[in-house]
Amino acid sequence: MRKNFRNQDPRNIIEIGISNDRFFNGDAIAFADQHAWTQNSDDECIAFRRRPEAIYMNEIGYQPIIAVTGATGFVGGALARQLLQMGYRVRSMCRRPLTEAERESGIEWIEGSLTDTDRFDALLRDARYCFHIAAMFRTEGPRKAFMQVNRDATRALLEASRRAGVERFIYCSSIGVHGNVADAPADENAPFDPRDPYQESKLRAEDLCRDEMGRPGMSVVIVRPCSTYGPGDTRMLKLFRLVQRRRFLFAGRQTPNFHPVYIDDLVAGYILTMVHPDAPSGTFILGDRVFLPLRDYVRAVATALDVPPPKATIPYSLALMAARLCEALYAPLGLQPPLPRRRLTIFKHNRAFSIRRAQTVLGYQPLINLEEGFRRTITWYRQQGMLA
Repeated sequence: MRKNFRNQDPRNIIEIGISNDRFFNGDAIAFADQHAWTQNSDDECIAFRRRPEAIYMNEIGYQPIIAVTGATGFVGGALARQLLQMGYRVRSMCRRPLTEAERESGIEWIEGSLTDTDRFDALLRDARYCFHIAAMFRTEGPRKAFMQVNRDATRALLEASRRAGVERFIYCSSIGVHGNVADAPADENAPFDPRDPYQESKLRAEDLCRDEMGRPGMSVVIVRPCSTYGPGDTRMLKLFRLVQRRRFLFAGRQTPNFHPVYIDDLVAGYILTMVHPDAPSGTFILGDRVFLPLRDYVRAVATALDVPPPKATIPYSLALMAARLCEALYAPLGLQPPLPRRRLTIFKHNRAFSIRRAQTVLGYQPLINLEEGFRRTITWYRQQGMLA
């Protein structure tokens, strides 16, 4: 059934298909006549977009504004770029001087940071959606600082979003709120067990979001991403370097699971939470289809780098002693230790989750397997001169 809905109110239209053969419900976008349009039994228009560049919001003068905190970072930046490609206007905040790439990105920038809560009204003016991605994510720091940035700023952003008339607020939390998973794979209802100030602050921010879910006027969604990697990420770089240089050591003989997610799959999931009618008041874990033992994950890194997989193991107690010493030496200098205790949790804490809720409710389908994801990531590292 072909039909031209060019004169329809775009807010009644749902797009399917974003790019690179990825399909999911999208938001209001008008298309050129070469696209196939169908209708379902509820008289809701559904469009299928064949070309990623086929975005025609400008033809009807409708470009919703989306506020994205953290657009200078890895996840927030990838999300902002995808939203811009889809034809949305994206607005974010940055306190430091912008890079040339950021100035030319197409993002509308507001000067400020998460602690500048008086700037939130400017960030959210006329915004239809708000993605709260930014957070304090240093490995170490005082609990008060984590709470101020990750909890208190979330409260202020929720309040400002209501004042601005935002329709949907999507909060980026962390699988870390579950701590060490005892019964794998864990789902969204698994017990909370935060193990450090960062994880605790994310859980407290989640509590604020859950309180807002019961109020009318603005829908709220919580997302718990698994360990995100891909081009643009530097947090995994140290692991790749250690494996390539054959200096990686396992700490302890436990075999915890590790659950990654490729950045493109995570972004696709985020957009689903923005547009899907069943997302409001939901909490969703977004990850790869499979989790795997940490040793297998590291072996996959070695295979992608074409080096022998590491096998050497030191006692966990020895690694913990070294981490404590690092923290003691670096704390007086106000510097981040190269080996904080928090980093050792990868060798001890089980990270294995079910993504069934996101698959069932949102239609979330991660497409990039670990082999392909590592290939793309390593290519980017080498292009940036970060990896030999």
